[in-house]
Amino acid sequence: MKKKKSWTEKLHDTKDFPRVEEITEKMSKRWGKGTVVIPSPLEVDALMKKVPKCKVTAINHIGAALAKKHNATISCTITTGIFARIAAGAAEEQEQQGVRDIAPYWRTLKEGGLIKAKYPGGVEGQKSLLESQGHKIG
Repeated sequence: MKKKKSWTEKLHDTKDFPRVEEITEKMSKRWGKGTVVIPSPLEVDALMKKVPKCKVTAINHIGAALAKKHNATISCTITTGIFARIAAGAAEEQEQQGVRDIAPYWRTLKEGGLIKAKYPGGVEGQKSLLESQGHKIG
């Protein structure tokens, strides 16, 4: 039986990403014409690490930054979200191992400022971390 990869192993598994591709005809109905970047997990992690203690960001802002970095029209929202979850899981694993420079995943919210329930600790865990850093949760 194949051993399940840890979150940290998934974070470092680039799978040929980043990659910029033409927006397919099917995707163009929603996104228009142009190009889409499929980022690497480490790129998403790096942007999540840049969010300062007093701030939060939304996953769509990370996607926009990735699109700009790669001169693409958009970033793939699905893979950007998946890779944010991987970064969060890796951060939690690394913190348990004593690593200090982890992605503060709780500062990356869903579009519209919603807390991401799939992050470690769920909504309550993320809410607690945000409140401990002075953020007011409504």
